[in-house]
Amino acid sequence: MHNPQVPETLDGWSVLHQMFRIRWDTWKALPEAQRAAATGEAAALLAEMAQRQDGTTAPVRILGHKADLMLIHFRRSFDDLAEAQTRIARSALGDHLEATTSYVSVVELGLYEMTGKIHADLAARGLQNGGEEFDRAFDAEMAKQRERMIGRLFGAIPRNRHVCFYPMNKRRGEAKNWYSLPFEKRAALMREHGLIGRQYGDRVTQVISGSIGFDDWEWGVDLFADDPLVFKKLIYEMRFDEASADYAEFGPFYVGLQFAAPKIADLLEGRTPSL
Repeated sequence: MHNPQVPETLDGWSVLHQMFRIRWDTWKALPEAQRAAATGEAAALLAEMAQRQDGTTAPVRILGHKADLMLIHFRRSFDDLAEAQTRIARSALGDHLEATTSYVSVVELGLYEMTGKIHADLAARGLQNGGEEFDRAFDAEMAKQRERMIGRLFGAIPRNRHVCFYPMNKRRGEAKNWYSLPFEKRAALMREHGLIGRQYGDRVTQVISGSIGFDDWEWGVDLFADDPLVFKKLIYEMRFDEASADYAEFGPFYVGLQFAAPKIADLLEGRTPSL
């Protein structure tokens, strides 16, 4: 049975964000030849990961104290994410990376409006929710939506210089509880919320990933842009819509510079790596 109060989702890439602090003390203590070998290995490994056909990896130089390096992995499955995590850990550079945090999620498209429309259309056809015919028709409609959205579910990591990542929740407090709102109200709020984001569509690319059951927050948000001020303007404006003002809770923000995988050598030699 399909609960009409629960919006359906379409799911794509499995996603792992890894945040590391480089242990500069141990790195600088290595003999020059060992540093060069480890750097070459890391550059080759990240370049290979960035060029995969079944998922990719993007390195980001993080600004501030929270981390030095963030690796964003898009893969087909959690098994593939585990392989990426292990390969980084087993590399020579991995001996000099201290994990500060990580985040596990799955690229997600929420279907508030489409969920309501499918339920209404099937009810108009006289199909009863919970019956086999209803379930077959519902699943067929969802399959059509998945096919239509496949490019967004399994898209490439955008190649923009500036990256912003943060986790977030929908509030579940005593006074304000997103999950106790009627479906129609939640759908209307998300529609209003989405309209603001679309106004920035030519300047920022947003990737939403669901993490309920996977990590400590409910969603992860990745923003990619050529101008970092867009992050500030977009998130500030969204704070004023009802969905955010009343129901959004935000986790820590990670902002940095995406760079080309082979340029990891610049980072390790004290220079800012380029894209």
